[in-house]
Amino acid sequence: MKILVIGAGNMGLTYAEGMSKSKLLKKKNIMVLDNSEKKLEALNEISHFDAFKELGDCVPKADIIFIAVKPYHAENLFKALKGFTKPGQVLVSIMAGVNIDNIKKYSGLTKIVRAMPNLPAQIGKGLTSYVTSPEVSRIEKLTVESLLDTTGKSMEVSSEKLIDASTGISGSGPAYVFYFMQSMMEAALKMGFSKQDSTVLVSQTFTGAVELFNQSNLSPNSWMEKVASKGGTTRAALDSMEDNNVNELIKDAAFAAFNRAVELGKEN
Repeated sequence: MKILVIGAGNMGLTYAEGMSKSKLLKKKNIMVLDNSEKKLEALNEISHFDAFKELGDCVPKADIIFIAVKPYHAENLFKALKGFTKPGQVLVSIMAGVNIDNIKKYSGLTKIVRAMPNLPAQIGKGLTSYVTSPEVSRIEKLTVESLLDTTGKSMEVSSEKLIDASTGISGSGPAYVFYFMQSMMEAALKMGFSKQDSTVLVSQTFTGAVELFNQSNLSPNSWMEKVASKGGTTRAALDSMEDNNVNELIKDAAFAAFNRAVELGKEN
């Protein structure tokens, strides 16, 4: 089985590197295509990749094609692909807002997997939600899922609407966490901590809280109740968040990302 990754940006290379460790693949079974000479030079230095600049040199050889380019390149890329694809190839798109019907229309392929990864995939801790067209067989779906799992975890969803929704939760979600971390670090600085100590205080707090959550069956609400005693410091902080409607503001932010993903789908 040969894999082609089109686009050697952050996410394209993340998946290429992850899949290179898959037991499903042998060495040199991952092809990477990019039109940047600088990136091609760097790719040629990686022994387990075959680097390409021309679609015709690699697309016909691929069993599964990963598309990792910006959504505004989609239509032109798919039209260019059309002359080199062959029936039976599976196309996996990680482009936000580009729906399966349009991918079919412009690429000429029918076996489509639309996926939404997130940034922690770069360290093997990502979450990729995906949905498939009906033409993708069970075996092909399991194969793609196994490849997606090389960057963390994958989760099949039942509709493209949930791909857009996962954009608002997991796709954009790391940025919400970083936003919260930045705010806490700024508060620590104002309290008198050094920049280094502020960073350690906040990062270790997030790491510890996530581990506690992952190693238990308790809900976030239950953990908050465990930490927040009546009249105590944590309760004061949580009450302040409630008074300032932070809960609703966070949900509004997630829906803003979700709605933008839907708009991108209409634009593309």
